[in-house]
Amino acid sequence: MLPDLQMHDVLRLRKPHPCGGTDWLVVRLGADIGLKCLSCGRRILLTRREVARRLKATVSRAGETPEHD
Repeated sequence: MLPDLQMHDVLRLRKPHPCGGTDWLVVRLGADIGLKCLSCGRRILLTRREVARRLKATVSRAGETPEHD
């Protein structure tokens, strides 16, 4: 099943980027998903199917505010 993504979601992929970063920001939605590495700023384009295959976890959703105690 393909993931339901929104702009500015932060995703964690299975393999780290060569710079060592594992978290990616969604910067483009369409037939291809644009991701930006949060460590080095590199941008990549992956198909929705490829993102679904590589996705490990959703770190944060767009519009969510962290809860404070």
